[in-house]
Amino acid sequence: MTITRNEFNYIRNLVREQSALVLEPGKEYLVESRLHLLALREGAASIQELLVRLHADRSGGLQRKLVEAMITAETTFFRDIRPFDSLRRAVLPELLARRTSDRTLNIWCAATSAGQEPYSIAMMLREDFPHSVGRNIRFIASDISRELLKRAREGRYSQIEVNRGLPAAMLVKYFRKDGSEWQIHPAIRGMVEFQEINLAKPWPPLPRMDIILMRNVLIYFDIETKKIILRRARRLLKTDGYLFLGGSETTIGLDDGFEPISGDRPCCFRPREAVVAT
Repeated sequence: MTITRNEFNYIRNLVREQSALVLEPGKEYLVESRLHLLALREGAASIQELLVRLHADRSGGLQRKLVEAMITAETTFFRDIRPFDSLRRAVLPELLARRTSDRTLNIWCAATSAGQEPYSIAMMLREDFPHSVGRNIRFIASDISRELLKRAREGRYSQIEVNRGLPAAMLVKYFRKDGSEWQIHPAIRGMVEFQEINLAKPWPPLPRMDIILMRNVLIYFDIETKKIILRRARRLLKTDGYLFLGGSETTIGLDDGFEPISGDRPCCFRPREAVVAT
């Protein structure tokens, strides 16, 4: 049964109110398919029965499940490889060299999904920067979805998931087979601290960051929310820190306090007051 316009508007308004995520007109098919799956999980006989429960939900528990069901969780290991190449060849060597006195490095993956992005960087640090292991590295990964954060903390992935972007040598070295799944080694899991953070709401106290990865998440917000998030990110970054966005995202026209980095650092930005290293 196709959802009505009023039902779609109710869902999109509820999702926007809870998370600031924007469901554009034309996404009715997506909303309907995810409502159907949520109805099955909740034991509702139909989408319409689920909507009745949503209207009556006073605890907010079902509303949270709805918002999580609408979140797009598409990600892979080493997704869009060029940013990871940039981290390996330029950004991490530069920052590690600059931080020789205090030996600290703070990294934030601000839309971690099921954990593939932060674990990709953690494995990269182990592989390419073994001297960094003795440093004080605080690596925070966050998401709005409790379900995705639970998966990320467990570090368990299907065969299909590890086949997407993960080099075979890293699979053998950093994962162990557990039934039909692969689980990343505890040493890698222990490098990452997972937190629940809604980017559109006030952020919890966070350390000044050297690197913020906020890839493929701004596309889901309206312009005003993007501006708020980018302003907070700029204030959180150290003056010589780096912000990585997704391939279709930019700070241009949204926050003049950032400048794009050209050359081999795609979708990479830093505060304008910083002196850009050549």
